Amino acid sequence: MNFSRFIVLALKGCAMGMADVVPGVSGGTIAFISGIYEELIGSIRRVDATALRLLAKLRLGDFWRHINGPFLLPVLLGIGVAVFSLARLMTYLLAHHPIAVWSFFFGLIVASAWLVSRQIGKWDWRSVAALIVGAAVAWWITVATPAETPDTWWFVMLAGAIAICAMILPGISGAFILLLLGKYQYILQAVGDLNLPVIAVFLVGAVIGIVSFSHLLAWLLKHWHDMTVATLMGFMIGSLNKVWPWKEVLETYVDSHGKVQPLVEANIWPGRFEALYDRPASVAVAAALCVVGFLAIYGIEAAARAMAKKQQ
Repeated sequence: MNFSRFIVLALKGCAMGMADVVPGVSGGTIAFISGIYEELIGSIRRVDATALRLLAKLRLGDFWRHINGPFLLPVLLGIGVAVFSLARLMTYLLAHHPIAVWSFFFGLIVASAWLVSRQIGKWDWRSVAALIVGAAVAWWITVATPAETPDTWWFVMLAGAIAICAMILPGISGAFILLLLGKYQYILQAVGDLNLPVIAVFLVGAVIGIVSFSHLLAWLLKHWHDMTVATLMGFMIGSLNKVWPWKEVLETYVDSHGKVQPLVEANIWPGRFEALYDRPASVAVAAALCVVGFLAIYGIEAAARAMAKKQQ
């Protein structure tokens, strides 16, 4: 692999990591629109019994080629760098500039769903049904009430397994799944404080979950491509309910630092937001950032097409 491809893959991984620390935005969405989704799923699927045998026999070169290491390394490196470096930044931005952040991601997801729709070879009743089911499931997840759950090692591992599956599904946010499981603040704090035991248990669960789930997803993309992609597109559309910029807080909870955090929220119009909270809804800023998010995704896709033409 040449150095420029390594950097490009690492940057795409960084973008995935940035999305994965935001409740409501999926790293899988970034992978999908940046053109690495199916290769990512296929590469993860190669971490199988054959890979373990090669590793046990110390045939490291064969192991590296089998799992498509030259692809996985920069992507995973980029994700790791983004998660560890941006966890605190994203927490700050969501706390102090929520309308701007959610508006940007709203435009990003709208553009992503539009681009994903172009990957469906044939629209028929099955694809439409899959789209509707995907949107309904994602919408239901966004309105589900977060739960109070234990901090024991087995539940942290289970949360890692479930969340990582969501992280590779476009439109389904792994961070939001952690929020539903009552573990978002706990894991984010562990990352920010470099609490290695908690991080290690979470990562073990994540590895188990992603290796298992990637086999199913790769099979679906191979045998039921259009229906699977339509379902993923539905996930994106349904997730827009979560990233609507203006919300009314219905229930709150106190986090581990003693700060009051929103638990259950409802989407409202900008006018209602201003009346409730006596502060500007920043509609112009929100609209501008929504357009910026849309154009950012469109620009990435256009650049990817141009690069693909040059390589032909």
